[in-house]
Amino acid sequence: MSSAEQYVRTEHPVIDSDPHFTRVVRYMRGSDVAAWGGLTVGAPAVLLALERVRPAAGPKGINVALGVATALGFMGGFLHSYQKSSLRFWGWEENAREQIKDREEMAARAAAGLPAYGEPTMDEAAQAASARNSKYAAVKFSAIPWFNTTNHKYHLADTNTATSEN
Repeated sequence: MSSAEQYVRTEHPVIDSDPHFTRVVRYMRGSDVAAWGGLTVGAPAVLLALERVRPAAGPKGINVALGVATALGFMGGFLHSYQKSSLRFWGWEENAREQIKDREEMAARAAAGLPAYGEPTMDEAAQAASARNSKYAAVKFSAIPWFNTTNHKYHLADTNTATSEN
């Protein structure tokens, strides 16, 4: 990385500053999934409650409105859960469970002779650009949902500690 790389001081250890999309989803806790489900169900529930207080849409309009509310609740719930999981990867929230899971995953990958963060499919410049664009992107979901879907080597994590403990 360039010499201008910025490090954020955190209370908890940084596991990965730019985790891959599938990794963030796999590391979601039950509380994240419950929040996702709650927001998915909560959005149409709020709409139904408001519709009982002051009917507005009529019988046909409410079906469309409920569909839209459910879709928005599902997407919003997913983004919320994804962000919570990402915060733990970055060390911004308690992440003891994720540290253990990460050590086990990295040790298994090292034992199998696999690269720690997957095999890169892009050249060096594209990897660096991808990392710059997706690093800490989960804090900017209000502007645009952006995820790391590429394998690259820029993660600000020490992969040697995962393999040296075993």
